[in-house]
Amino acid sequence: MVREIIHVQVGQCGNQIGNAFWTALVSEHKLQAENGTFDASLGGSDADGDGIPDELENIDVYFRCTTDDRNTGKWIPRAVLVDLEPGTIDVIKANSIGHLFKPDNMIFGANGAGNNWAKGHYTEGAELVEQVLDQCRREIEQCDSPQGFQICHSLGGGTGSGMGTLLLLKIRDGYPDRMTTTYSVYPSPKVSDTVVEPYNAVLSSHQLLENSDETFIIDNEALYNISHNILKLNQPTYAQLNSLIAQVTCGITASLRFPGKLNGDLRKLGVNLVPFPRLHFFLVSQAPLLGGEVSNRVRLTVQELTNQCYSARNFLSNVKPDDGKYLACSLVYRGPMTTQDVDDNVEKLQNKQAEDFVEWIPNNIKSSIVVTPPRTSSMSGTFIANSTALKGIFQRLATQFGAMYRRKAFLHWYKGEGMDEMEFQEADKNVRDLITEYQDKQDAVYEADDDEDESDGSDF
Repeated sequence: MVREIIHVQVGQCGNQIGNAFWTALVSEHKLQAENGTFDASLGGSDADGDGIPDELENIDVYFRCTTDDRNTGKWIPRAVLVDLEPGTIDVIKANSIGHLFKPDNMIFGANGAGNNWAKGHYTEGAELVEQVLDQCRREIEQCDSPQGFQICHSLGGGTGSGMGTLLLLKIRDGYPDRMTTTYSVYPSPKVSDTVVEPYNAVLSSHQLLENSDETFIIDNEALYNISHNILKLNQPTYAQLNSLIAQVTCGITASLRFPGKLNGDLRKLGVNLVPFPRLHFFLVSQAPLLGGEVSNRVRLTVQELTNQCYSARNFLSNVKPDDGKYLACSLVYRGPMTTQDVDDNVEKLQNKQAEDFVEWIPNNIKSSIVVTPPRTSSMSGTFIANSTALKGIFQRLATQFGAMYRRKAFLHWYKGEGMDEMEFQEADKNVRDLITEYQDKQDAVYEADDDEDESDGSDF
């Protein structure tokens, strides 16, 4: 049985990332951009010999077919596109895959949120939210067995952060037993687009802490570093940065969309990577990431992919892995490879880098293998890690937040939308508590009891 995922993209950044993601999906599942039908001329593999190409086997997770015939029917994305201003949605409509989206699922306001979290969460966004939930409900009703929701948004602006977290809250209330995952673009110190980013990001993180099951953290600075240092692009465009994010998102979701030797899904990912409910923020990286000329000289092997994934240069968040320890990790490999090869490399990694992992979780690495390779290379690896080094991102935000809040700078914009100062203090405290929790888990040590049989597990 297919377990469908409803995709919601909110705000300018969320819509641009979402658009790159859907473009990659259309390509990976060999659909024609003009009409959304399967392109048999590209040739599909059929590993299990049931007459259905692998590309269409689990395509229902993200797409809905308009007819009973999978091979000739039109596939429509299970996506809801939301923005408080019409500009970005108009750009997507004019895009090569814009006509594949259901027009009713494109919901936009006229005023925008003006980089104001309160506008997105309490006033402008609140007026539109029921309409969005209505479309989500319609999409859910057309699913056999919905697995959950994924939201693409950024935390620095107004719509993605304010309305994105409002939607998350409402979805959590309406569907408490479904997984909610977010792809969140966090503000980074060097690439700052708006002055009030720290306010919006801290208020959003406060909501994500309570209502999200899994949050994949991405930041622009890390994307720029990858573009400069690895891909050798002098002036990367947003389209190139978004395609990097799309590569990772495709890697994370590959085991849901294609048959594989070791399957994974959102719930398995959560169960294996979230040791404590509040610590559900993930660091992600992708391999291979290679510049034009270098790519011809590197032979892709499981070992090469593992080394690249684990390298800090490939991380999509600007954190130093030495600042913390890994609680748990997941490696998703794609392409023709043996389970033995993957197991050997994972074991080598765990033994060699034992210092980087907390000692009180014995086997920290989960692996899955997807047979279908990506369109960009012959094989790939995606690394998803729950690391205490992520506290650096929250520390940075808390410091910037504190500097402005002490002087009550820009607060009148938020109060004007009906917000109270208490909410700011609450969000700040919640984020600071999270930093403390990360530090505690990093410092915790495992003390083996002399008499293991009588141990009650309270050795920490």
